[in-house]
Parts: sequence; C-alpha cells; structure tokens
Amino acid sequence: MSKVKTAFFCQNCGYESVKWVGQCPSCGQWNTFVEELVQKENGKKADDWKGYNEEKRNSKTISLNEVKSSEEKRLPTADTELNRVLGGGIVPGSLVLVAGEPGIGKSTLFLQNGLWLKDVTVLYISGEESEQQIKMRADRIGLKNDNFYLLTETSTQIIFQEIKKLKPQLVIVDSIQTLQTSFIDSSPGSVSQIRECAAEFQRFAKETNTPVFLIGHITKDGSIAGPKILEHMVDTVLQFEGDRHYAYRILRTLKNRFGSTAELGIYEMTDKGMRGVLNPSEILITQKEDQLSGIAIAATIEGMRPLLIEVQALVTQSVYGTPQRTVSGFDLRRLQLLLAVLEKRGGFHFGMKDVFLNIAGGIKVEDPSIDLAVLCALLSSYEDVPLPNSICFAGEVGLSGEIRAVNRIEQRIAEAEKLGFEKIIVSKYNQKGLSKQKFGIEVVMMGRVEEVYRYLF
Repeated sequence: MSKVKTAFFCQNCGYESVKWVGQCPSCGQWNTFVEELVQKENGKKADDWKGYNEEKRNSKTISLNEVKSSEEKRLPTADTELNRVLGGGIVPGSLVLVAGEPGIGKSTLFLQNGLWLKDVTVLYISGEESEQQIKMRADRIGLKNDNFYLLTETSTQIIFQEIKKLKPQLVIVDSIQTLQTSFIDSSPGSVSQIRECAAEFQRFAKETNTPVFLIGHITKDGSIAGPKILEHMVDTVLQFEGDRHYAYRILRTLKNRFGSTAELGIYEMTDKGMRGVLNPSEILITQKEDQLSGIAIAATIEGMRPLLIEVQALVTQSVYGTPQRTVSGFDLRRLQLLLAVLEKRGGFHFGMKDVFLNIAGGIKVEDPSIDLAVLCALLSSYEDVPLPNSICFAGEVGLSGEIRAVNRIEQRIAEAEKLGFEKIIVSKYNQKGLSKQKFGIEVVMMGRVEEVYRYLF
C-alpha cells in the first residue's frame, strides 16, 4: 500500500507547504493553513480528447511566423448585456468564471442564456440543485429548448464520460466549489479540489475548443472563494454584484483576455428571470415632481457606455462631538478630500457637519468625473438651495479647487442631450477640439470651484 501524502494549503491564496505554519509566506494571512490529503491514483491518465472534434490540436514546437492569425469567431447570445461584457459574444475554447453573492441570480442568468441558444447543444452541470428544481426555474422563466441537457453530478470523471457521449458546444458548471475529482483525496470546496477541477475543465476547453462557464461562490469579504490561482487559470472573470434589496444587478468584468475589462452590464431581476437594461440612465435618475436640495446629476462613463447617475447628499448639523461621514457607492476617502477642498478653497465649515452621500440605484462609481456633481450636491444641501432639474455635471476636482478635464467628453454631452438636459457644466480645459455648435445642449465651461458656486447660487 502506498503511503498517504498530506500537504498544507493556504485557504486564502492556495500556497502549498509541507508543514503547518502560522502566517502564509505568500499572502501574509494568519491561521489559514489546512491539512489536505493528496493521494494520487496509480497510473493517473488525463482525459484524451483526440477525435472529439474534427480539429486536431498540434502540440509540436512551431515558429511564431508560421502561426496563422485569424479573428476569433464568436458565438453571440440573445443577451446584449452579456455580449457587451464578454466583448462581443462567447469565444470558442474560453474558460469564464462568474462569481457573486448567494441569491443574486447567477444560476438564473446562465440558465436562461443556455435556454436562449436554440441552435447550440448546451450541457448544464449542477452540483447544487436537482433536475426538478432546475425544471421549475426553467418553467418560471418560460423558455424551452430541445438542445438543452441537464446533468446533476459532482464527480468530474462521470461528468467527462457524459461529455464524451453528448459532445456539447457549450458547458455551464454550477458551481465549481461542489465538484470533486478522484485524483485528490480531499473534500469538495477545498483549495486543491477547486484547483484540480478547474485545471481539468481548462484542459477540456482548450483541447476541444468548447467554451465553459464556471459559476463560483464568494467569501464573506467579497473575494472569489478558492485559491487566487483560479482567477489566473481562466480567460475571463465576471463579478455579479448588486444589493439583493434592489431589483438591479451589475455584471462587471474583472479580467478578460478577449475584450475590454471596463465593461458593465445592468440587469433587472423580474419574475421571468433577468432582463437586460438597455438604457440605464433612465432608471438611475429618480423621477420626481418637486425640486429638492442636495441632488445633482453626473455624466459618467462605465466601460464604453455613458451613464447619467443621480448623486444625493445630506449635510446636517452634527449632534455628537465627532461628525459622521457616511457614503454609499462612492469612495469615503474621496469624499473627505472634496470636503477639505471646500473647507480650504471655499471657506465652507463642514468640520461640524454630518455628511451623508449616496449614489442612487445602488451602484458603485469609480469614475473621477463624478467629483463635480458630488461637490455641487454637497453645496446644494449645505445652502439648502435646490439645483435646477435641467443641469448636469462632468468634471474632476483637483486639490487646488480647479476643475480638471475628463476623457470622452463628447459622449457624455450627447447622452445628456439625449435625456433632455438643457445645460452641462464641464471643465474649461476640455474645450480643445470640442465644438459646442454641434450639440443642442448648452455647454458651460468652468475652471474653478468658486466660479461654479457663483454660477449656481
């Protein structure tokens, strides 16, 4: 009988050690090492995928000049938001990891996308739900597809036997944390199991040119569960986020070898599944009757699409000794920086005021062009004077109180004009190459924060 080999794995980054150590040498986390059995079978054999497709993979050494470059033929889905996030459709042979909180709608989204692909043989592998549960969900969505097949199994050996019989053109795995391979003797969800199962699917995807979607879980701090190497192995990492109390969800690209990493897809959760939101600006701006103070509209860019979002600020007299600074969807340090600019350059006393800031719609914004709208919302609440409904803002604020130029200004102005705004305040340093005449909206150029204050109040 062969000796059982054990190793210690860091549960945070996947670092392997022969003995237990208190602090991980790779990621620096404490008490993350867990002992796992690494018992390999005699004569382990990787799945041979020769003859799976008509295409034969060449494993010989080849000169770079001999390689024929061709545009990847993508498989477009019926979901425009998913196409945008992936960079134009599903790339054959790609391995895509989708992570998100429990109950956010990952399984629903990919079940409906699999059912929409009528001309493609789709295999949906579920290690979490039974066939009846998936059928109930499919009936609720109201879609039917004769080329859609289910497999409820967690052993990768059985899964690949079924794949060889069916020869699907798309594989969806829900979820990677439930799978286990017999080559490693540890429980499902452990670092070594996740790594080995993902490696098996990677070999399958690359050798057969079949796209594979892996649905993954996240930890309580929001990072993808399993070793960090999982994100390095896959071609694309998608993060599905949003507040479960809101109807809207955001599909964000964290890594993409076949497209931009700055893309964003917005979905609305309905009783019929996930509905792609084609014009997000309309939902992110509150439709209100009365003019209220502390509200400003910012023209931002997420990925390639312009968005108009509503910034809400509330400035009140502090009751306690230390004033509060509370934000939702915005960087707290950035808010403190803007308050310091207003204190120093404008002479406004925010030191004894509680400041609350919220980005409407429950989305997170990292675009610096939102600075000017945040600043105007703060001033509006401070003075208790509402800003006109017909005005929006696009500009970054520097530490000396200047309004800095932002990129792709024309797209922002065009989006504001499309949604019916009459004025947009931008940086005067944006006027190079900008023709005001071609827009039906008044473009107001400002250089300093003081000018904006005098103009509005």
